[in-house]
Parts: sequence; C-alpha cells; structure tokens
Amino acid sequence: MIRVLVVEDDPRTAEAHGAYVRRVDGFELAGVAHTAGDAARALRDARAAGAEVHLLLLDMNLPDRHGLVLCRHLRAAGLVVDVIAVTAARELDVVRGAVAVGVVQYLIKPFTFGLFAEKLGAYRTYFEQMRSPVSRLSQREVDTAFAALRTSNAAGLPKGLSRDTLDAVSELLARWPGALSASEVAEELRLARITARRYLEFLADRGLVTRAPRYGTRGRPELEYTRRRPV
Repeated sequence: MIRVLVVEDDPRTAEAHGAYVRRVDGFELAGVAHTAGDAARALRDARAAGAEVHLLLLDMNLPDRHGLVLCRHLRAAGLVVDVIAVTAARELDVVRGAVAVGVVQYLIKPFTFGLFAEKLGAYRTYFEQMRSPVSRLSQREVDTAFAALRTSNAAGLPKGLSRDTLDAVSELLARWPGALSASEVAEELRLARITARRYLEFLADRGLVTRAPRYGTRGRPELEYTRRRPV
C-alpha cells in the first residue's frame, strides 16, 4: 500500500482529500497535517516508527510556511518523499518552483474525483516501477516510469494511456513466444496489473492482439493475450 499524508490547512478540504485517498485502490491514508511544521513532524515520527510515508498531497499556501519551502526543508533534512501539489496556486513561478524541488504531479483546485484518481493511478504506476528489486533500470524502464506521470493522453490514445508504455507492451508481446496474461505483462514490465490489462485490452479491441481464456487455473479463468502475426 502507498501511504499518503494529506497536508492541507482547511479542515473540510483535508477531510475531503483524505476520503478521496481511501477510495483509490492501492493507497492508504497515513494522516492529515494542517501546517508545514505538522507535516515535517509527522514524517519524522513515521520514519522513527518504521511506517514510511511515500507520498504527500501538499497544498502550497500553508499558514506557517509555503509548500515549496517545506519541500526544500524536507530534502535538506533527509526526509525523502514524493509530492503531488494539490493547490489553487497556478502562478508560473510557483509551478516552476514545484518542478525544481521534485514535485511529481500538479493538481489544481477545484478538481473532480475522476481527475484525482487518474493522477494517483499514474503515480502508482511510477511508484511500482521505481521500487523495482533490481539495482539498475534500462532506458526503456526509466522512460516508461516517467511516462506514467504524464497523464494527458497521446494523440489517438484514450485518456491515461501513454505511447511509451503502449510501445513497451506491444514489443513484449511481439517477442514473446506464447501468450501472456495481464499479471505476467505486469511482472515483466513492472506495471500494476490493472494498468497492464488496460493496455492489453486496448490492443485487443483494435485487433492487434487476440484474447482468450486461460484454463487450468483455480477460480475464474484468466485471460491471456497473443500478438497477431502477419499472414
């Protein structure tokens, strides 16, 4: 589970964002902080307790310190955590500053739950790829991980699908000698299973791969996908 700390000074907004987090698969709410000081303390306490916080949902306009200043303070203190800015601030210097301090996503208030879930889903894919058990990643794996953070769709692709990840799935199917399930594609490319299935279904709907039930496993048959070969 990806543990999330909501940092928001307005109690009602913080409560709403916490409820949103609970609705997204793969995420759990680690807590809520209403000031930059509270956020820093919460991160230190979590680290001391061995309960790592992976992601901050960070408002920029906090009562005691700007969100960008908090990000710099956390990095200087060795409190490494990913940040999604969740803020009404849209000034160019703020957005540039967010990029400079390593903010991985920028979500402008107000927003719908659908957009919120899309941003977190993209982050989940990035998170899983960056926690790979190997010590080094290939160029393709690095490109795929960073492409996951770009939730705007490429031309001709449904919202949330990236061209780099689609190419990676297609190439895997093209070189694989047999059929692959969504779980197997996810394992090979270090994707979430639900992400792998979205790409496989996209290819299947366009006739580029065939889908068929895989029998011989417990429970419901799992679908497997095979790249269509030229005739």
